[in-house]
Amino acid sequence: MPLASTLRMAALALFWGSGFLFIKLALTHGLTPAQITVVRCALGTAVLLLLARRAGQRLPRSRGTWRHLAVAALFCNALPFALFALGERHLDSGVAGVLNATTPLWSLLIGIGLGTERALRPVRLAGLALGFAGTVLIFAPWHHGGLLSGPALFLLGAAASYAVAFAYMARHLTASDTPLAMSAAQLLAATAWSTLALPTAGAFRPDVTALLAVLALGVLGTGVTFYLNYRLIADEGPTTAASVGYLLPVVSVALGAVVLDEHIGARVVAGMAVVLVGVGLTRRGPASRTPVPAAPRHGSASSAASGPASRSAARPTA
Repeated sequence: MPLASTLRMAALALFWGSGFLFIKLALTHGLTPAQITVVRCALGTAVLLLLARRAGQRLPRSRGTWRHLAVAALFCNALPFALFALGERHLDSGVAGVLNATTPLWSLLIGIGLGTERALRPVRLAGLALGFAGTVLIFAPWHHGGLLSGPALFLLGAAASYAVAFAYMARHLTASDTPLAMSAAQLLAATAWSTLALPTAGAFRPDVTALLAVLALGVLGTGVTFYLNYRLIADEGPTTAASVGYLLPVVSVALGAVVLDEHIGARVVAGMAVVLVGVGLTRRGPASRTPVPAAPRHGSASSAASGPASRSAARPTA
């Protein structure tokens, strides 16, 4: 792989994986979940609009396209962004990064429910069971009932929301020759959705750390990463780009431990490994009409790197 592509992969893993850290910093230094969601969507939109203009791409004009983008923006951006912030009020950023990796498991479940998974092999079902077993291992409900707690459900709900978005985007948003503009449009719609929650957001009292954290989250983790992912897909193909997803939990756990001094026990590490193995197994076998991504780009403005929506509209992360 060329050095430039390798550097893009490293930057993607770092920016996407650090999104959970930035959320945690913003939360602990004065911003609320609703405020974080609005600001990151707005900043990501601004970055993508600038990149789209530079590339000569224009926002879509079709009302039908905007309707589909509005639905995708709700489930792929506004809702999961808010749910990750809500969950991280009480759970570690590293745990959030690991649960972000369960999105492919939810995608497979949706495919089974919709009947779009064809010739489902036992190995993929085993991967599904293994992935959720790893999630149970992380929270160890036999110790403190954490698996069914509100914060844990927020994080799992965010991962499931990404999966719903992928299924919808695969059906209604086909590949586009203006991916930057389409992604900017989707994040613009996400900004509008998230603004609806501002009346309940509380007082705006961030300190400098919170402002810097949300700036990095919006510009780097939501805007710039889409462009890097777009370039990586164009240069190396969607399979290579999708492989970055496996690095995100590792990055989020490592940054949480180093920067925030989050405790990473053997059980969490083992659970993360089990989840990633399960996700890997679910990707084996014939393709279905519902894409099963390697892992969601929590902070991304693009869809999964595989599947028909990959070059058209905005998606991960946190």
